[in-house]
Amino acid sequence: MTTELVKSISVDNLCNQRAAVIERITQATEMLRDAAALAQAAHLGMPMITIATNYSRGNGTPLADARLGTRSDGSTWEHAAAQRDDVARMIRVGVDAAAWQYLMHESGLRSLMDQKSREKWDKAIYEGDVPELTASNVRSTFKMLHDTRGEMFERGVIACFKSLSWEYRTNLPQRFGKRIVLTHLISGCSNANTDRLEDLNRVFHVLDNKPEPDHRSGIAAQLHAGGFTSWTRRVIGTCGTTYMDIRTFKNGNGHVTFKRPDLVDQLNRIIAKHYPGALPAPK
Repeated sequence: MTTELVKSISVDNLCNQRAAVIERITQATEMLRDAAALAQAAHLGMPMITIATNYSRGNGTPLADARLGTRSDGSTWEHAAAQRDDVARMIRVGVDAAAWQYLMHESGLRSLMDQKSREKWDKAIYEGDVPELTASNVRSTFKMLHDTRGEMFERGVIACFKSLSWEYRTNLPQRFGKRIVLTHLISGCSNANTDRLEDLNRVFHVLDNKPEPDHRSGIAAQLHAGGFTSWTRRVIGTCGTTYMDIRTFKNGNGHVTFKRPDLVDQLNRIIAKHYPGALPAPK
């Protein structure tokens, strides 16, 4: 299963390299502890050396500190070094978190995630809430994600559809039409409707068997950069992707025109799957 999900790399080899990295970092931390003990016994100073996972906020946890000096009254002061168990965990998380993100991209599963799923995954990485990187854990984690890939993929479509306001006649209550109107699209450079439109753009790429779009040139990036070319009394800008044209208005709304009716039909089949009877019967 691991080979099938992450075809471009050897998970076993990655885990072996991971073990070698952790072993060397652990040896280095013990050498720093020895140096701190020698410095303290000799009444020498010791630079403050900290350890962090590289994902969490803050300056890290003191790794190996000896007595750093004396106060004006001649008394000594020192910092307590971190407990070995805490250091071991921070080393593991610091090494494993990046590997999990790498595997997520290489497997292609991230392309199928909606914004909600991505935020949940990234939050777990940021907080260090990741399992130990072993072949069995990779197998079980990615099997779970693989088994729910369709649900995650379709959730992005449904979330965008449900967010549409029915007061606009181009927003059809039973399916996606040629155009949709998204309210408050440019009320901020990062908001829920922008995320939903990014999800929809990713869905179009997947349905068209194209690679996931680069987020650096995505819809949110275009809006943030103010990449607008058309200025009229009401329209304040235009941008778009391979699959949609977007016009933004002074009221913050975005009018989206789809370029590929065949792919829109596939979106509507997803909607019909979740809401049986939503689409009108063929004439």
